[in-house]
Amino acid sequence: MARPIYVRFETPADVADKALQLVQVASETGKVRVGTNEVTKSTERAEAKLVVMAEDVDPVEILIHIPMLCEEKRIPYIYVGKKAQLGQSAGLSKSAASVAIVEPGEAKGLLEELAQSFPSLKK
Repeated sequence: MARPIYVRFETPADVADKALQLVQVASETGKVRVGTNEVTKSTERAEAKLVVMAEDVDPVEILIHIPMLCEEKRIPYIYVGKKAQLGQSAGLSKSAASVAIVEPGEAKGLLEELAQSFPSLKK
């Protein structure tokens, strides 16, 4: 299956797993914004430290603006494979198309590691 148009680079499985772990710890000990509307607002306000998006979102128009907005605001972003996993990591019983990490809580080191790896992922 071809990647959706909003997926600008391939995220290695180990990085995606770390992103899901970050979302889980941040949702328990910090502050996250879940859902595309909330992610858009926190990104526009430059509150987001990292944005995590699912690759299996349909229709793709839901997330098509997020990577461009993140780049404009210089906020790193990462993709994970499944929206169900992303929602579960955020502590929801539903799936989530995107999550913004606003306060990492106890996952500050993991956030910094993923943010530093972002430039090399984009190449």
